[in-house]
Amino acid sequence: MRWAAVILGAAAIAGGYGASAEDWYPSRYGAEDTKGATNNLSPEITKSAAGLVQTGKVYALGVVTGKVTPAYPPRWFNIVITQSNDGTGPVVAANKVTANDDLLITYLGMGTQLDGLGHVGIDHRYYNGIRAQDFVAPDGLKKLGTHDIAPIATRGVLLDMTRHFGADPVAPGTAFNKAEIDAAAAAAGVTIAKGDVVIFHTGHLKVEASDPAGYIAAHPGLGKEGAEYLAGLGVVAIGADSPAVEVIPFEKAEEPFVVHQTLLAKHGVHILENINTAELAADGATTFFFVLGQPRFQGAVQMVVNPIAIR
Repeated sequence: MRWAAVILGAAAIAGGYGASAEDWYPSRYGAEDTKGATNNLSPEITKSAAGLVQTGKVYALGVVTGKVTPAYPPRWFNIVITQSNDGTGPVVAANKVTANDDLLITYLGMGTQLDGLGHVGIDHRYYNGIRAQDFVAPDGLKKLGTHDIAPIATRGVLLDMTRHFGADPVAPGTAFNKAEIDAAAAAAGVTIAKGDVVIFHTGHLKVEASDPAGYIAAHPGLGKEGAEYLAGLGVVAIGADSPAVEVIPFEKAEEPFVVHQTLLAKHGVHILENINTAELAADGATTFFFVLGQPRFQGAVQMVVNPIAIR
């Protein structure tokens, strides 16, 4: 199913969004702010998070992205070797130089991805009430592009929802709200704090190989109340081992992608989709040093990323 079709179909049921301006902008970080929740980062928070490193074990939280990676249609991926040397071509100069070069043709909302603040809005307004006509252009976003997101180096928190629900994977359509978040955090012995990156382990990523269509169509995830709760705690980003992070089927059919609206538009909290949480969960990780420096492609809405966890 097309991502946009899900929104448009449900909007027709609801009669449109029409949210009032006064209840979500200007931002708590200032009327001109474009950084969102990354304002909650600080050198002190980064230094403290770095102190979590005890073993030096490094985890790649990104999945390998390629032609068979499940994605919301019509998204696709293609890579082309543009300067090919297969072992039979010419060599250059006395030192016999050979080389390969490549061209990447892809949607940036593929695989493990970072959602920028210009991705999802409410009635054509995006984070901090910025109007689409003031920053969206065919050649890239003029504000809120992912190239402007500051490097994120902070404490990561893993909430193992498979343990909380006693199911691996957690059933599609299972929502995580305040009660579930608090229970999982208590079980992990963690108090979620300002500046954290919170990641849910649901076991859903294992569905990708056997049922790619089902992986995209339905999964457990964050509910609207849970999104408001975590944003209120000052977290910088929220991720999960699922395509949308938020629960699908949606809690209310007439509110598609309301968690995206809540986090991105209303609170400036970034979303990290398709996070590879399996190894962290297997090792019993609860907190870790989280590091993300995304490619700085000018004006991008989303970005393929490989976040790193260090314990």
